Amino acid sequence: MYLIQILLPVIGPQSDRPDPYEMLREELTSRFGGMTFHKNAPAEGLWANDDDVEKDAIIIAEVMIDDLHRDWWHAYRKALEDRFQQEEIVIRALPMARL
Repeated sequence: MYLIQILLPVIGPQSDRPDPYEMLREELTSRFGGMTFHKNAPAEGLWANDDDVEKDAIIIAEVMIDDLHRDWWHAYRKALEDRFQQEEIVIRALPMARL
């Protein structure tokens, strides 16, 4: 079993497009039977980029899965990068066991 975490940028509402968070919620719930958003207290990410330090506020979407289908997740990550207009979105898979 795996815990999939998707690190997403905090973006404001965009009236000209569907809500990307709601789309993600519907897609993951439909495919995996549920998901969790951690968005009440956004995390802050810092990273070095050339001679500068970049800062980003992120929220985390999580889903528990039995089988890791890397090709599907790779394609989904690319779709999310387009949807959220990001150069890169991190999706990580953590092995886990239910207690």
